Amino acid sequence: MPSPFDQSTYQVRLEWGVSGLDRLAPADVVIVVDVLRFSSTVADAVAAGVTILLDDALRWSTNGAAVTAAATADTVLIGGIRNAAAVARAVQVVQETRGARTSVAVIAAGELDAGTIRFAVEDHLGAGAVIAALTDLGIDHTSPEAAAAAESFRSLRGALRHLLGASGSGRELEIGVASTARMEAAGIVPTSTEGAATLDAVSVAPMVREGRLVAFDG
Repeated sequence: MPSPFDQSTYQVRLEWGVSGLDRLAPADVVIVVDVLRFSSTVADAVAAGVTILLDDALRWSTNGAAVTAAATADTVLIGGIRNAAAVARAVQVVQETRGARTSVAVIAAGELDAGTIRFAVEDHLGAGAVIAALTDLGIDHTSPEAAAAAESFRSLRGALRHLLGASGSGRELEIGVASTARMEAAGIVPTSTEGAATLDAVSVAPMVREGRLVAFDG
C-alpha cells in the first residue's frame, strides 16, 4: 500500500537526504541538490570538461555525493541554482525520449549533523530553482512540498546571494571547512558561495554514468 509520504501521486516530488530518497516512491529521474558545494562545484567542473569519479567525490562531500551514490534511478542528475535551467531541459529530453510522463524526485541534500539531516536554506532554494525551471517547461504536476520550494525560490530569487552568504553553511565556509582542502587536493576548484548563488551560470547538467559524473548528452 502506498505511503501518504511517498508523494507517488505527483510527477515532481521533493525530499531531504538519503532517508528522504528512500521515503519517496521510485522515480524515473533523481536530481540531487547540494548547493554548498557539491552540486555547484560538480556543475562547474563538468562544464570545464572535467570527469569526476563518484568514489572520489565521496571523499570530499558527505552530503550530496552520498545521496548521489544512493540513487538508483535510470537517470541521476546533479542540480542547483547554478544550472537549474539546464537540469530541467535534461529532464524534458528524458521525458521526450521515453515518450511517457516521467517522474522526478528532487532530493535536497541538507547537512548531515550528528547522524541526522539538518535543513539547509541553500538546498531548499536550489531545489526550488530546479522545480521552478521544470514548471516553466510544463513539467508542473508538483507535490505540495515541491511547490512550496519553487515558490520560495521565486519570491526570494532577488536575494539569493545575501541568503546563501548569511546562511549557516555560508558562514561555515567563510570560517573554513576540511572539504575545501580535500577538493583542492583532488584538483577540483570549489565554487564560491557567491558563485553558487548565481542563477543559470552554466548550461551543463551533470549526470551519473558508470560511476562517473559527466555532462548529460541526451
